[in-house]
Amino acid sequence: MGRQTKWLMLALAALTIMGSYYTYDSIAPVAGQLRTERGFSHAQIGLLNAVFNLPNIALALIGGILIDRIGAAKAILIAAAICALGAILTAIGEPYSLMLVGRLIFGLGNETLYIALLVGISQWFFNGQGALAVALFFSTARIGSYSADKSTSWFAPLYAEGWQPPLWLAAGLTSVGVVTALIYFLVDRKNTHLRANTAPSESFRLSDLRGFSPSFWHILWLNVLFASVFFPFRSTFSIQYFQDVKGMSLADAGTANSYVFAAAIFATPIFGLIADRWGKRASLLLLAAALMPLNFLLLALTEAGLWVTTLLMGLSFSVIPAVVWPATAMLVERHRVGTAFGLINMIQSLGLALANLAAGALNDYFGASRGHPEGYDAMLLMFAGLSLIGFISAALLWRRQRDLGDAGIEARHIVPPPTETGSANFAKGNLEKA
Repeated sequence: MGRQTKWLMLALAALTIMGSYYTYDSIAPVAGQLRTERGFSHAQIGLLNAVFNLPNIALALIGGILIDRIGAAKAILIAAAICALGAILTAIGEPYSLMLVGRLIFGLGNETLYIALLVGISQWFFNGQGALAVALFFSTARIGSYSADKSTSWFAPLYAEGWQPPLWLAAGLTSVGVVTALIYFLVDRKNTHLRANTAPSESFRLSDLRGFSPSFWHILWLNVLFASVFFPFRSTFSIQYFQDVKGMSLADAGTANSYVFAAAIFATPIFGLIADRWGKRASLLLLAAALMPLNFLLLALTEAGLWVTTLLMGLSFSVIPAVVWPATAMLVERHRVGTAFGLINMIQSLGLALANLAAGALNDYFGASRGHPEGYDAMLLMFAGLSLIGFISAALLWRRQRDLGDAGIEARHIVPPPTETGSANFAKGNLEKA
């Protein structure tokens, strides 16, 4: 019974996040209409996704600490309701300030929801298969992102009616997540004996951050830089870029953008399974990080077909999320997992906000448009530079793990003792804190 319950909880978690991923990615498909129908600039469109991240610069860490205090299940339900409210306000969308408030509220709920779901999964899969579980979670989430891009074809009549109906569809899908979050909460409350039970975290002090290992910080910077490149491009500017630079229609551009998410749906569980069975997590991260700068250099400097860059970005996007989050949970005490995830998301939110704002500003400054496609080059080179820094962080992590031998995130078949509440000090069945 316990085995079936944990997979049920994974399914509920995945369904809860899927609608939120759709809503986050719902801006890119309507970006062109927001420019033509409402006169938005690139900077204003970039701000719609930047403001999603702004509150979490300060509050993501607080959310992680709160999750450790009140429990993941309760936090999931509260955050899902906040997401739905934000999506509804975004769909109402007029005036522009209301749309911004909606995206801000949605971002506030979504980051806490995301962290709480990851913490919940780590609790239900504390005795193994964690990387596979997280990978399956992300695969389902990618269905939301893939569907948002494909919505330009699947729901073409909605787009024909203007910018607003597609955003109402996003709000409806996000509201479904409130229902699945409620079911998750009820099932979790009845089956606490089947998952890892953790004592509430102690009062948080900033000095506690010094207790995280160097490996944790390498993972943090890799994840922050990767997200600051991938999401601002794919979820804000890519569809408009494909239309202006590659001469695609809205439907074709949405389809091209969706290939990355489509590949991740199937490839992410494979890499999660590899990480669970054979380890080599740092090596996988190094390989994935190397593909990102190459992808943007190809886009900016060559005429390589979109399928080449889609393949590179899809592989990178499949590996990094599947490995980063389980590896992070291995490197910190179980009762501080929420705090660790919150810290990553806090700094990641700052990176996402700045990257969205910078990309929009660069496009406006250099006059990026269908008539002047060269104006997008500065944005692509910026993303290539950030990707290169992320690769350096992955290389430092790989070198540290190589020096540690079997310790750290390369350990295989990690099964924490049921009574473990302290530092994760075990390798090959015992993960040594790196």
